[in-house]
Amino acid sequence: MALELYSTSTCPYCAEVREEFEWRERVFVEYDVSFDAQARARLIALTGGTLVPVVVEDGAVRSVGWKGRGCNV
Repeated sequence: MALELYSTSTCPYCAEVREEFEWRERVFVEYDVSFDAQARARLIALTGGTLVPVVVEDGAVRSVGWKGRGCNV
């Protein structure tokens, strides 16, 4: 399964997701939307907004924000 994380380096909730995935030994690709314009465009196309973290699995959005919290970019 392809697992993607759309994040920023300054968002503490993105760090929580990253740590959770690493702890569970999940293989994932992370896109920092504050530096990657193409990833930011994909984030907007997927969610219609700019809230991170966003978790996408097999092309489907699984979560926007983390445990009810998120950061705007």
